[in-house]
Parts: sequence; C-alpha cells; structure tokens
Amino acid sequence: MGAKRVLFGRRIRLLFSPDAWRESRSPRQTDGSHRIRAVVLRGAASLLGVLFVLTTAFAAGAAATETSPSDDATAQADEPAGDEATPGDDEAQETEQGVTGTLRGDDDEPVEGVTIVVTDASGADVGEGESDADGRWEVPLPSGGTYTVELDEGSLPEGVELRNPDNNPLEVQVPGGRVRPVIFQLGEGDAGRGQGAAAVRAIANGVKFGLIIAMAAVGLSLIFGTTGLINFAHGELVAMGAMLTWYFNVDDPQIQLIGAAAIGIAFTAAFGAGLERGLFRPLRRRRVGLFQMLIITIGLSLLLRHLLLLFFGGSPRTYRDYVGQTALVWGPISLTPRDLFIMGLSALILIGVATMLQRTRMGKAIRAVADNPALASATGIDVDRVILVVWTLGAGLAASGGVLFGSAVSVDWFMGFRLLLLMFAAVILGGIGTAYGAMVGGLVIGLVTEISVLWFPSELKYMWALLALIVVLLIRPRGILGRRERIG
Repeated sequence: MGAKRVLFGRRIRLLFSPDAWRESRSPRQTDGSHRIRAVVLRGAASLLGVLFVLTTAFAAGAAATETSPSDDATAQADEPAGDEATPGDDEAQETEQGVTGTLRGDDDEPVEGVTIVVTDASGADVGEGESDADGRWEVPLPSGGTYTVELDEGSLPEGVELRNPDNNPLEVQVPGGRVRPVIFQLGEGDAGRGQGAAAVRAIANGVKFGLIIAMAAVGLSLIFGTTGLINFAHGELVAMGAMLTWYFNVDDPQIQLIGAAAIGIAFTAAFGAGLERGLFRPLRRRRVGLFQMLIITIGLSLLLRHLLLLFFGGSPRTYRDYVGQTALVWGPISLTPRDLFIMGLSALILIGVATMLQRTRMGKAIRAVADNPALASATGIDVDRVILVVWTLGAGLAASGGVLFGSAVSVDWFMGFRLLLLMFAAVILGGIGTAYGAMVGGLVIGLVTEISVLWFPSELKYMWALLALIVVLLIRPRGILGRRERIG
C-alpha cells in the first residue's frame, strides 16, 4: 500500500511539473525524439528558404514594375495600415476588375469631388471616377492589364495639393478579376511633420499587425509542439475563417459582422477538428513519418486554397460593417475605432490563451504532451484528446486572425499564403514549439514589417521581416524564448 501511494504521488508530480518530465526521460527517448525534431526542422528550414527566395524575387519584380524606391504613392494591396488601402464599398465587390482608392488630407479628413481618369496602354480613356463624401473613388475596368491612373489636379479643393506631383499619373498593373487599390497622397504628409511622427504611426500599425500575426501563429506553434508536425495548411485556415465570415456577413443571410465572425470561426475550428480526427490521427496510428505528413499538409494547402478560389472568386472582398470610419487622432497617431477594437481584442485573446495554458488542467496537459507525449500518456493523460483540442483551438485562433486581418485590410483567397511565411517567422523567431514565443515573435515581425516602409518600398516589407528572423537566429539559434536542449 505504501509503495502504491509513493507511485501515485510521483505520477501527480509528473503531471504538474515539466521539469520532472525532462529529468525522467531516458537517454534513448531524448536522443530519438530530438533526432526526429532535428530532421523535421532541417526540412522545414529548407522549404522556408526556397519560399523566401521566391517571395523576395516576386516582390522585387513587383517593385521594379510598379514603383520606384522613392515612390510612396503606389498601390498597396497588402498594407494593413488603415483605410487608404481598403477597397471602397459594396459596389467594388461586384466589379470583376478595376482600380479604387481613398483621398485624405493632412488631418485625415476625406477629400470630396476630386476627379480620377483612367486610360489604357494606347492612351484611350477607359473610365472616370469622382471621390465621394468619404473620399472614396472607384473606376471599373473592362479587363486586366496595364493602365494609367491620373488625378485631375484642377479638381482639388482650394488649399489641397498633391504631396508629390511627380507621382501623377501612376502606371498600375491590374490582374484580371481583381480590384487594385491606388493611393494618391495629399498634403505635406510625413515630410512636413517629421520622420519621428511617421515612426510613431508605423509603430502603432506594427503593433496592430503583430498582434494579428501572433494570434494566428499561436495555433501553428501549439500543433507543432504537441505533434511535431509543421502544418503548411495553417494559412488556408486563416483565409477560410475570413472568407466564411465574409459569406455570412455580405452574402446571404447578411448577419452582422460579429455574429458572422462567430459562425465563421466555429466552422473553421470544427474543420480543424475534422482534419485531426479524419486525417492526421489515422496517419499517426499507421506510423506515417513526419516528413510524409508535412508533404500531405502542402498538398492540403494547395487543395484548400484553390477551393476557396473556386467558391469565392479571386477579387478582394470587404466586410459590410465598420467601414469608412472617422479616425481618432492622438498627436501623430491616427487610428479608427475598428483598429482600436482589433488591437484590444487580439491582446485579450492572447492573454486568454496564456492563462488557459498556465491555469487550467487542459492547458497543463497540453504543455505535458508538448514536452513528452509518451510520458504524458503513461501518467494518464489522453494524448489523442489533447491533440484534438489543440487542433480545434489552433484552427479557431487562425480563423480569428483572418477575420481581424480581413477587417483591417480586405479578404481574398490568397491572404493565408501571404501570411504563412510571417507566421513561420514568428514561431521560429520566438522559439519553435512554445506558444509564448509565437506571441513575442509575432509582435517583433509586425513591428519590423511596418517600420521598414519608412525607408524601403512597401512591396519589400515582408522580406525585411524574414531578414530580421535570420539575424536573430544567427545570434540566438534557439529563438527569443527557446530553451537549450541536449541532443544525444
């Protein structure tokens, strides 16, 4: 009886003490698990490097064709910095292709009644638009191609001028089936208000973007921590949550955005649970290797991405609610109520996840499985149930990040893949396999991404985020919050 009590007490201590789990590992368990993890990390690093090179080449080509390094008035389809880069209204969603934008002065006030003229490559007029009371304008186009977009300076109100007249007109490449945002900057802007004010605004936008990246990356990190699987389909879960929310908000039944978001997130979380129960759990029971499962996630990513394209189309979409808001100004910082809500909700969600991992029984079980699944199972933890919860939670967090990012910018079928590299960078930078590392890494990536546009073209901002990842790993290979581990 006394021996049983001692054994029971040891199991209880193992349940709540990660240090005890590490100390109780056998050399064979430690060596084998770390060798597997090392092989997986090498494969992931190779794939990430290839994607990094391809992304950099694509961005450099886009920058060369659409803008010069000094041109900060170009189209910015991926900019999560405010209302300027957001397609106009519901009419933009019905247009197969076109150009759109928002005109605002120095005080972030919309400029109304300004004429925009679009011509094709032969110089023939294609269309004309005029900014409305919110400063928004839109010109539909007959097909994709290269167009010249010109702002009629004679239609500008008295006292309002183009910041850089040399950037008028602009030559823009419009893909077929896409509405391309174009920005004409008015007033003195950053040159008149100083580089310091611009840096403050970039930091505010970087915090907002970083919180969104961190929230989406936490699920990716938890899935790797508990299963050792690098899920390349995680970006598609981000896009799925955003696009399902758009469907319920804009299409039938036109539910208010908060309710539509709850439905979209729930559907995506259930889909993540279905992937675990129907696909990855049977593969684990058949002892399929991690590298083979990684290849399966790449194929799953391609399948889901093109299904989204098939069902939702290729045009960027905007939600029906909380658009065209007046910005709140605090000195150099200008944020809309929607931006403040996004930042506050993202922070609350991250705090809630951290509290769950530290305080709840399920959170402790997740950390136990992440540290040593075999030993966690031996102490009575249902490992399969924990992994199912992690997949459900990870998919729900990814969908939440997609909804918030879509609310700040726009929603399209390719958004998940664009954010996937940044999520990987956040996870590796913070310390792979740790949820807290993903949170810190996401904030760092967001700040570097937005601050880099102060000196470099916005098309290259993701490149600088990945370059920051390389620099940090050269100095601290295990990541910001990663811990040292002995192999062998």
